[in-house]
Amino acid sequence: MDIPALNSPKLPSRRLSVAPMMDWTDRHCRMFHRQITRHTWLYTEMVTTGALLYGDVARHLDFNEEEHPVALQLGGSEPADLAKSARLGEQWGYDEINLNCGCPSERVQKGAFGACLMAEPQLVADCVKAMRDAVAIDVTVKHRIGIGRSESYAFVRDFVGTVAQAGCNTFIVHARNAILEGLSPKENREIPPLKPEFAYQLKRDFPQLEILINGGIKTLPEIDTHLEHVDGVMLGREAYHNPYLMAAFDSRYYGDDAPVNTRLQVLQAMLPYIRSQLARHGAGTPGGGLRLNSITRHMLGLMTGMPGARVFRQTLSDSKKLAAGDADLLLQAYQRMQPIAA
Repeated sequence: MDIPALNSPKLPSRRLSVAPMMDWTDRHCRMFHRQITRHTWLYTEMVTTGALLYGDVARHLDFNEEEHPVALQLGGSEPADLAKSARLGEQWGYDEINLNCGCPSERVQKGAFGACLMAEPQLVADCVKAMRDAVAIDVTVKHRIGIGRSESYAFVRDFVGTVAQAGCNTFIVHARNAILEGLSPKENREIPPLKPEFAYQLKRDFPQLEILINGGIKTLPEIDTHLEHVDGVMLGREAYHNPYLMAAFDSRYYGDDAPVNTRLQVLQAMLPYIRSQLARHGAGTPGGGLRLNSITRHMLGLMTGMPGARVFRQTLSDSKKLAAGDADLLLQAYQRMQPIAA
């Protein structure tokens, strides 16, 4: 497969993207998001180098061609292992390899990667160089603005400067510290204060680099404000809980005025995919197969803000209906909310 270069005519810019989120942004979620926006970049959940080098590669790397542009996020700290894993990602057709330097969970810390890597910028630089030497696609880094309680801009400035010298041109800045002790991963997404001005200053200090901002972004006006200062915006939880916000992205941020799918059309577009997945991995296969809610759970937020959204969620969460494995449950959920929406 020929991999297009950064921002080539075949690939849109990273002006908008959806963050890698553990247990959420799997291939079913990304396929769903792609029915809403054609150009927004989608990222995998973090995949560790160990899972790829010693586990089931296909299970971790398989994705749908419709997902492009799609990036593989890796977790690891050994340059050689990351290089091998990046090569696998390129061979499977991903458009970008992203290194996780932002996850604060204890499990990740025990593996000596994630946010704790920010304390070792030269090691991160070595990891980036090894991956860049191994692949032709872009290698990017997602990181926090600091670790622990220290809130010094100089820390993240020096981190970016060191890693950039290894050839990394794109940095995705989760604009809050990672507290490695005393806070859960959930609390780390909420308690440390957001400091978007740190990301803005990085862009001013490194104008030649592509700087994206992530963290707590929920509305189109907020996106607009950030884009006055940085090159791109990455949405996290809002893209998951209120995915139809992304219906405005292609026109507003990519100049593509082609009609977007309505919410009903999104559901209809997912039906053949769900049926094919159930037929391929359905009940009766080794390990129990694929359950319908493995896909529909990502779609519960599609009607957020609409009259009848609660009925839609309740229908899609009905365990008996889900157990039947009938993809038409999507349309039933939509039809049930119509008397309320009328």
